[in-house]
Amino acid sequence: MSNAMELLRSVKDSTDDTEFYTPMPEGYEPGRTKYVAVFGTVMSGLGKGIFSSSLAKLLKDKGLKVAPIKLEGYLNIDSGTLNPFRHGEVFVLDDGMETDMDLGTYERMLDQDLTGANFATSGQIFNSVLEKERAGSYLGRDVQMIPHVTGEVKLRLREVAMESDSDVVFIEVGGTVGDIENAFYIEALRELSYEEGEGSVLFVALTYVLSPPTLGEQKSKAAQLGIKRLMEFGIHPHLIACRAEDRVTDKVRQKISIYTNVPVNRVFSMHDLPSIYLLPQIMREEGLDSEVVQMLNLGGLINSAEDARNSQAWEKFSSKIDTHTHEVTIGVTGKYTALRDSYASIIKSLEHAEVANDAKVNIEWIDTTDINDDNVADILAKVDGIIVPGGFGVRGTGGKIACIKYARENKMPYLGICLGFQMAVIEYARNVCGLTDADSTEIDPDTKTPVISVLPEQKKIEGLGGNMRLGGQDVMIAPDTMASEMFGGATNIRERFRHRYEVDPEYIERLEQAGLIFSGKHGEHQIMQILELPRDVHPYFVAAQFHPELTSRPLRPQPMFKGLVKAAIETK
Repeated sequence: MSNAMELLRSVKDSTDDTEFYTPMPEGYEPGRTKYVAVFGTVMSGLGKGIFSSSLAKLLKDKGLKVAPIKLEGYLNIDSGTLNPFRHGEVFVLDDGMETDMDLGTYERMLDQDLTGANFATSGQIFNSVLEKERAGSYLGRDVQMIPHVTGEVKLRLREVAMESDSDVVFIEVGGTVGDIENAFYIEALRELSYEEGEGSVLFVALTYVLSPPTLGEQKSKAAQLGIKRLMEFGIHPHLIACRAEDRVTDKVRQKISIYTNVPVNRVFSMHDLPSIYLLPQIMREEGLDSEVVQMLNLGGLINSAEDARNSQAWEKFSSKIDTHTHEVTIGVTGKYTALRDSYASIIKSLEHAEVANDAKVNIEWIDTTDINDDNVADILAKVDGIIVPGGFGVRGTGGKIACIKYARENKMPYLGICLGFQMAVIEYARNVCGLTDADSTEIDPDTKTPVISVLPEQKKIEGLGGNMRLGGQDVMIAPDTMASEMFGGATNIRERFRHRYEVDPEYIERLEQAGLIFSGKHGEHQIMQILELPRDVHPYFVAAQFHPELTSRPLRPQPMFKGLVKAAIETK
């Protein structure tokens, strides 16, 4: 145990008798849990979450228990109000926490459900500190960034370690070193390393190696200066991951090694790959996982037989990424198509489905803003199936309805998600049921035929108030339906929701009499959650009020995406 921790163990409160202040979870043992902290330099968006989750996966493969946590610098309490154009998709956890898209990367790579404990923002941290100040928890001390705010960060990290009973906690610090909003996170991790003791905390710097086209060679100066900035905070990296378009040369790796005192075998080339799912195997081949095990003294916990089995299963999956028998094009019709990160989970779900179907899936991004019944045939001529994803607001909904009508009438495989489910109900009500003015109260609050609306009794049932229905919910599956077939005969599944509007029960019977099948419903209330058309009417017309993309995993592709790709192959 470190000298710092010996002092801290005897100090529970911040008093005038000591300057030490580090709140601890009940029963926490310093030094038992190991920590890996990943920082970004040079620029954001380089793949800290991809690197961190890949390394975490390799350790989990060896039989270790791992837990990730993302530390975000922004003051929002969660990611729910962030514009997809600015920050990518909002990923919803089973407990309803709306998070950064990196949490989806962790869940998919680790095949592990996470909770709100795995996600923290500056807003959460400051809110907690201020609540404690108001409650008198700091015993009259002036509340400061050090030790109180940094102490709250360390408390969050140790609570994750305790709640998950993990051997290793992976910490990703959002943004880049030098961002003013991240400074207290970096300081907290420096303190954590000091308090937990030698060999308990491992630091990773993810940097960027430039390749200016006019120079024709890789340049490492920006990477060196970025890492230097991290070292000025008292963080000396144990590993360095170098992002680059092409494999980082030995010469550049040697330069960075000399500049940072990091052995060259721990300076890793994280160059562009066809898929992020190829990264774990490359890291394994480079021996990065073995280096981490050695540095954190985890050798006694390794299960070699389990490691071999997991490695073989992943290699079998990843080896199929670049090989395929079939090729199809799926159109994603939405209003955020200019930024691919807005649909990150849909992209990954299609990747999982293409491997499962021995196919290559090309994605055609289709902005629905200007689509109508007159031009929809030309716009969809190049695709073999379409997805209408979730979204909010009025813009582009008319184009989505036109796409759905075309897919239904021309037997084009269709998957609707959340808003895509609601638009499918509206399209069917208008063009099959004869309710020509059918609409959603989200689109037209004064509509006389609100087949989609927010119902007071449903809000009361779900305890929603004016908020969305968020997180994991059970879905009851009707037997002898396409949904039942897709989900292996299951009568009950659990999926994640993020919506306000529902199918109005007043119109359910009329829709069903006209041939629409609601094959997934709430267990107790009249809430429709999956719709489909019979196979003898349409080869694949399916929609879900939930977000199936949030639960798809590489080795367990989500059945609705798998079914869409399969149908696209068969009907091409």
